[in-house]
Amino acid sequence: MLTKPFKKIGIGVTFSPNLKANVYEASRLALMFHSNLVLIHVGEKSDDSESAFLKILNPFIQKGLVFEIIFKPGDPVSAILSAAKENSIDLLILGALKRENFLKYYVGSIARKITRQAQCSVLLLIGPSVEQQPYKNVVVNGLKDPKTKQTIEIAYYVTHQLKSEKITIVEEIEQDEVDVKVDDDKTLRKANIVKERIKLREASRIKKIMDKIPHEYTANIITKSQPIFGKQGYSIGHYAQIVRADLLIMNAPSKMTFWDRLFPHDIEHILTELPTDVLIIQ
Repeated sequence: MLTKPFKKIGIGVTFSPNLKANVYEASRLALMFHSNLVLIHVGEKSDDSESAFLKILNPFIQKGLVFEIIFKPGDPVSAILSAAKENSIDLLILGALKRENFLKYYVGSIARKITRQAQCSVLLLIGPSVEQQPYKNVVVNGLKDPKTKQTIEIAYYVTHQLKSEKITIVEEIEQDEVDVKVDDDKTLRKANIVKERIKLREASRIKKIMDKIPHEYTANIITKSQPIFGKQGYSIGHYAQIVRADLLIMNAPSKMTFWDRLFPHDIEHILTELPTDVLIIQ
């Protein structure tokens, strides 16, 4: 069990309207996760820039925040990715964009490229706030994948540190696993029996993971298991939106290729329209 999965948190900072909110969010998380914070500014170093960042950081410095400010000129994607690698960043925080005239958020081209290429975990924020907002309801993927065990373990660490109230483990099951053509009552019953067997199988798999998580991380959190039949990525994103989750935690894809752009990977569904804040565990 990783008791401190995020030793270093990084965030790319620019002088945008969201600067203060982004830095406040990152600083709060760094304190909650007992992490060092690295501010990455794409541009040349100047006394004015450094003073501006220090002024925003000041309330958290007084609370014991350990931090570093890095100035790195160049292309934003390359600069942030190289800074993350050089400084052994475990969690990189990126901001999402809001669609004009819609209450919907998506990942812009720069953040999307960073998310695809980052070798660390990534947190995508849709509505950074200066005032602390609670993460009451957390949803985490429970799909059958080698990375899922670690993702669920970290999800419980995160929910514990954030003092969340509830975590739902969503087992996304591809519809073709049922493999029964329904055309009458008899085949409908058969399909339902197959679905129930799959649900029991998935529940047993998740229970084995849960049994190894320390009690201190699960004690005061309501845990729910939710099997869903449908397309991976799209189904869990839709579920997170419907239940108004405050945070969605997912496995990072095993690899991203050119073909993922033509035939969207499960994570691409999420990046196109973020249902909530999304934490992608590498």
